[in-house]
Amino acid sequence: MNIEHLRAFLEVASTGSFQLAAEKMFITQSTASARIKSLEDRLDRILFIRNPNGAELTRAGHHLYPHAQTAVSAWERARQDISLPDELTGVFSLGVQLNYWDVITPVWLEWMQKEAPLIAPAIISDYSEQLMRKLRNGLLDLAILCTPQQHPNLEIEKFIEEPIILVSTHENEMNKIRGQGYVFVDWNGEFRAQHALLFPQAPVPHLSVGLGLVGLNYILKSGGSGYFLESMVNPLIQQGKLYRVKKAPVFTHQTYMVSPIKPNSPELLKVAKDELKKLVPAAMNR
Repeated sequence: MNIEHLRAFLEVASTGSFQLAAEKMFITQSTASARIKSLEDRLDRILFIRNPNGAELTRAGHHLYPHAQTAVSAWERARQDISLPDELTGVFSLGVQLNYWDVITPVWLEWMQKEAPLIAPAIISDYSEQLMRKLRNGLLDLAILCTPQQHPNLEIEKFIEEPIILVSTHENEMNKIRGQGYVFVDWNGEFRAQHALLFPQAPVPHLSVGLGLVGLNYILKSGGSGYFLESMVNPLIQQGKLYRVKKAPVFTHQTYMVSPIKPNSPELLKVAKDELKKLVPAAMNR
C-alpha cells in the first residue's frame, strides 16, 4: 500500500476537504482524489462521503484512520533512522510554537551540540494545532506549544507562564490608547476572550495579526501599540524603543510541554525536558 495514498487519506480526514488536503500536500485536487480512489479500490470500501460541504469519514474510514496514522508515523521514523550518518545514534525532534522559535532554537541547538553530539536535532516551528497533529502522528518527541489538546497517547504538563503587557512606541497612559495605531495580536482563545471582556467598547483595531513578531515589527516600523509577551519586548523597553503603557491590564500566557506517553527514548526525553526548563527561562530573562 502506497504511503502517499495513506498520507492523502489523513490530510482529507483532517481538513474535511479534498481541495485543502491537496493544497497542504502541494498536489492537484485530482491527484488527491485519485490516491483516495486507489485506497478505496484496494480495501474495497468507501472511505469518504463526498458532499458539497466537503468530505466526511465513513465507518470504514474511521476504522482505517488510526492504522493510517501508525503506518505513516512508522515510515517517517524509519526514514529518519535509516538516513542517519553512521556516527550518529539517533534523532530527537522538537516542535516549537512560532512565537517562541527565536528564543528556544538557539539555546537548544547549542546545548545539543555540546551535550548530545551523537543525537541529530530536528526542530519544527509551527502553530499549536499543527504541532499537536505531528505529535499524534508520532513525528515529534516533544513540543512546546500554547493550546494543547487532550489525547490518550500524549502527556501534557505546564511549562512557562509569562505576562502579556501593553506597550507603545510613545509614552502613553491607558486612556490615551484608543484605536488608531493599536495592533491586536491573537495570542490564543483565552486571550481573545479576556481582551473582549476587559475592552467591550474598544474600536476595531488598526491591524489584527496571528503572530507576535509580525505585530511587533509593524509597530516598530510604523508606530503604534499592542499587547506582547514581556520577554519579547523587555529588551526594546530597556533600549527606549518601546514604552510600557501605564495602568494597562496585564494578561498571562501559558505554554505547555507535550510528549508521547510511550516515548522512543524515555531517558533522552527526560533530559530534554529538564534542560529546557533551565535553558528557556534563562534565555527569556537575558
